[in-house]
Amino acid sequence: MAHRHDPNEKVIYVGDSRIRKKTSRPDPRDYSAYPGKSEAFIPNFLLKEWMVAVVVLVGILVLVMSDPAPLGYPADPRANIIPMPDWYFLFLYQFLKYPYTSDQYIVFGTLLVPGIAFGALLLAPFLDTGKERRFYRRPIASGLMILALASCTYLTWVAWDHYQKELAETGTVPDHIKREEERKAGNTEAPKPQGKQVLPAIVAADDPAAEIYKKATCVSCHAADLKGQSGIPPLRGIGDKHNKDEILNIIKNGQGGMSPQYEANKSAGLSDDDIDKLSDWLAKQKKGK
Repeated sequence: MAHRHDPNEKVIYVGDSRIRKKTSRPDPRDYSAYPGKSEAFIPNFLLKEWMVAVVVLVGILVLVMSDPAPLGYPADPRANIIPMPDWYFLFLYQFLKYPYTSDQYIVFGTLLVPGIAFGALLLAPFLDTGKERRFYRRPIASGLMILALASCTYLTWVAWDHYQKELAETGTVPDHIKREEERKAGNTEAPKPQGKQVLPAIVAADDPAAEIYKKATCVSCHAADLKGQSGIPPLRGIGDKHNKDEILNIIKNGQGGMSPQYEANKSAGLSDDDIDKLSDWLAKQKKGK
């Protein structure tokens, strides 16, 4: 029959009712057999889960609507800022600073290492098939997890510490800190747009210091006519706010978002005497003069 099978032949299958089917799984008992200890998953248990999820979702929506995200200052492309990723990417940001994960090894740092890390995370259930549930009895899996958490924590801390040092060295004040300081000082309103400002005329325009100003780094931000630019205050009338010594101190040490300009002016060819004359000339820029 196996060698000469006729497709039209009728095949009859015969079973033996005396042979019992063996199974290692007993038939599950109905949940009613455990009064007060169990319940049907659908809809009883699942409905409770959905109700809790809806309450949590509504709570999050209420928080979002009651406290909207604060708006920062208008974007200024000339602002002196230090770009930083969000805190949960700081570890990767710091990791890419090291020699063997940047420059000519950039592919290694951006693709290979993260790919291995996330690939190992996805394959973890298949690589570690032990039935033990206590973490201290699974040394390899637990050790790798602790090592990964410790590495991310350390790299995040190093990146944040370096960022704080850069802020201190450049004299940069982040936007959110500036807003908080203004709020504590009582100025809670956001800066409002103003109309065209009437500026005073340049005082002593024929002074030799005016030519020094054109060579200084001030002109790149405050413009040759001292009127400033978008987001940059004018220098006309600056003498009403600061005297010569204060202006000289700002040039040397910076102020707010402005970094120190003393070394930059020295590199531009200005001498100490030129910077002193420039400070004196700027102090003369007053209204009604």
